[in-house]
Amino acid sequence: MLLVLMVGGVGWVAGTSGAATRWWSVPTNGTGMATSGVGLPAGGLALTVLVVAAVAVSVHAINEFADVGTDARTVRTRFSGGSGALAEHGLPAVLALRVAVAAAVVASALTAFGVLSGLVTGLVALLLGLGLVGGWAYSVGPWPFSRHGWGEVVNALLGGLLLPATGAVVAGAAPGAAALAFVPFALLTFVNLLETQWADRTADRAVGKHTLASRLSPTTLRRTGAVAAATAYLLSLVVHPWPVALAGLLAAPLSWYAVRRLGHGPPGPAVAAMILFLLLQGAAWLILV
Repeated sequence: MLLVLMVGGVGWVAGTSGAATRWWSVPTNGTGMATSGVGLPAGGLALTVLVVAAVAVSVHAINEFADVGTDARTVRTRFSGGSGALAEHGLPAVLALRVAVAAAVVASALTAFGVLSGLVTGLVALLLGLGLVGGWAYSVGPWPFSRHGWGEVVNALLGGLLLPATGAVVAGAAPGAAALAFVPFALLTFVNLLETQWADRTADRAVGKHTLASRLSPTTLRRTGAVAAATAYLLSLVVHPWPVALAGLLAAPLSWYAVRRLGHGPPGPAVAAMILFLLLQGAAWLILV
């Protein structure tokens, strides 16, 4: 939950300071960020934070419900294996489903109130709704992405791209520029997911959950991670103001180490590289405010 709020917060800071491209062909706010208008008022910002928190609770709870079989079979690490709370406390899986539904209702009601009161724009409401629906579709439904080889991609798009881009849009950024600004972070999120999903590959196979990590060999996993990480840092040099791009580059050695370790040992380095990249670039955005 704290990481979700931090990612959204960095997106908001980027939108406030001016993110992303030197060549975006729409009006900017003077620091390079394409703008679509003024940001939400303080009440709208606070309401959006509450909705994001409710969406995060709902998505995490429905994931706990869907992954109860995997979590019971895998060896949990600091960054993989689910919370294990249901099995540890002898709770029925349906409890997680009820929490997920309740949080989704709260998120939907707050979003509707925000739109009707004028505190939240239709665009922000659409992005929040997409996050909720996409998060549920990742875990459950007629064709859950997490069980058909698209989980890592969809998760990276939702948490690494949509979430921070929503924060930037709340600050007044244009959605296209906001999305482009966080493609590098989404790519590093993808590498992080390859690492964390690898730890659960045996349990996932046992319950018929076909993740990319359970399908790829260690060599292919490392090559895929290397391409994604290299693209992230190269793209950052193109789409970000130089203080932001250079700040992010400080995390490159850790990403290199993480890619070399993919398929070996418990998850950790790729997670750390993703968070370090986010914090470094977030600090650089603050300089540009």
